[in-house]
Amino acid sequence: MLKLFKNMKQSWIAVLAIVILLIIQANADLALPDYISRIVNNGITEATINAESYQNSYILLEGLKMLGVAAISMICGISVMFLSARVGAKLGKTLREKIFKKILSFSISEFKEFSTASLITRSTNDIQQIQNLVSMMFRVIVYAPIIGIGGFFKVMAANKNPMAWIIGVAVISVLAIVLLLFIVSMPKFKKLQELVDKLNLVSREMLTGIPVIRAFNTEKKEEARFEKANKNLMKTFIFVNNAMNLMMPTLMMVMNFISLLTIWVGAKNVNIGAIQVGDIMAFLQYTMQIVMAFLMISMISIVLPRASMSAKRINEVLEKENSIKDPENPKYFDKDKKGLVQFKNVSFKYPDADKALLNNINFIAEPGKTTAIIGSTGSGKSTIVNLIPRFYDVTAGEILIDGVNIKEVTQKELRNVIGFVPQKGVLFSGTIESNIKYSNENMSDDKMKEAAEIAQAVEFIEEKEDKYKSEISQGGSNISGGQKQRLSISRAIAKDPEIFIFDDSFSALDYKTDSKLRSALSQKTKNKTVIIVAQRINTVLNADQIIVLDNGEVVGKGTHQELMNNSEIYRQIALSQLSKEELEG
Repeated sequence: MLKLFKNMKQSWIAVLAIVILLIIQANADLALPDYISRIVNNGITEATINAESYQNSYILLEGLKMLGVAAISMICGISVMFLSARVGAKLGKTLREKIFKKILSFSISEFKEFSTASLITRSTNDIQQIQNLVSMMFRVIVYAPIIGIGGFFKVMAANKNPMAWIIGVAVISVLAIVLLLFIVSMPKFKKLQELVDKLNLVSREMLTGIPVIRAFNTEKKEEARFEKANKNLMKTFIFVNNAMNLMMPTLMMVMNFISLLTIWVGAKNVNIGAIQVGDIMAFLQYTMQIVMAFLMISMISIVLPRASMSAKRINEVLEKENSIKDPENPKYFDKDKKGLVQFKNVSFKYPDADKALLNNINFIAEPGKTTAIIGSTGSGKSTIVNLIPRFYDVTAGEILIDGVNIKEVTQKELRNVIGFVPQKGVLFSGTIESNIKYSNENMSDDKMKEAAEIAQAVEFIEEKEDKYKSEISQGGSNISGGQKQRLSISRAIAKDPEIFIFDDSFSALDYKTDSKLRSALSQKTKNKTVIIVAQRINTVLNADQIIVLDNGEVVGKGTHQELMNNSEIYRQIALSQLSKEELEG
């Protein structure tokens, strides 16, 4: 928790103001019972000694003083609430920014460790728990101790008040009740956040998998799974809320019992002349203030476990060490060179895997040429291209671009020279224009349209009423898979990088569109390095170099014709898709 509170340094002026205001408010609240005692005691004395000359002026004057003190207390209280809310909100904003930046720096390995649903919960619900704690924290740290200790000394200083023991009874009763509830509900507080994560995970899976759920008629099964997660959260939440709800009536009953006990014991002491009526009234208020101070301290002990668990979960993200880091003394690519990519004895193993997925991969992808990678499912094609932008780091060997090891340059420098089109087209909510111009929002419209034309996206864009201003829903859910792929390709082309990587990015295109796109792309990428991962043989037929993978190893390398003559695996793949005549033609 203290690690997170260090982020409040920028709000130190507001924190200092809160502390000063709470000290003033606490002292004002402690002064009010004294005024009541003096008014009652002095008023009764005056009325008894000289009833005829008794005037209301004394009471009026003291009453005005009380109103002034109460006004000061109210102004301070409102100001503290306002400033606490600002400090809490600012801390929440800072933490959200830090978590978001940290998440952006994560490699795929870190994403696999934290589920997407959990990261969302940590960025929202967990930070909200910290904000709630901050809004209460200042009163507990500053106000409650002053009220509790100050009230106790005020009571003890009042001629050794014979009723002081009542305060001990009140404090012990409050602490006993809170401790009991604390023991009962603490395990549930810890479990609550995990159940929120679980519900978010189930909800996210269902929402993203609706087409599959409908296709297999498993709505009832998914409803039951959601119902289970929802019901578990509901039961835990109800238990926690019931514990909190039970605490308040119980504590109020204790406070009312203390009030009755004070009046009963006080009446006996007044009767024997040990104290005056005003002292009873002051004592009653001081007792309530002391009890409320301990109640506030006890309340934060209930809120603290949940906030502490949230703080732990937030720190887990912020303190997670990135597996892929920038070098301390980075190198830079030679601007005279244009994206020569070289794999030298590259091997790769996933962190949790039993054996390596790639073994001793060697090839060179030259500028002005197209290198295609083909192989059976699971052979490691996508993994190879994911290693180039350092989505993962190689386990052994090295990858060079223009003769520089990619680990020796910053990730920003590396990814600036790469235009990457993932296997699954990813679009963002906005417009067609904002998606194509994603790499540079100041890109000219002519460059944007050229990119769309090369990617064969102009046809469907022009059919839309708003053309390039047409809205794109989250994830591109309002356009087809082929249109989504073409816009993803347009985005990479518009960036105009030195190296193009297409990870099976033509799979949703028909043969005609695929052919036209590759023809237009070859003109655009004459001096660029192009690396294509493909399943379809017709996509790689005209590549300058084809890499054939099998079980994570390079088993063939050459042009289409060379591989047809020399590689049995390539020949089998080719003949499984096209006839011998088509391949020879």
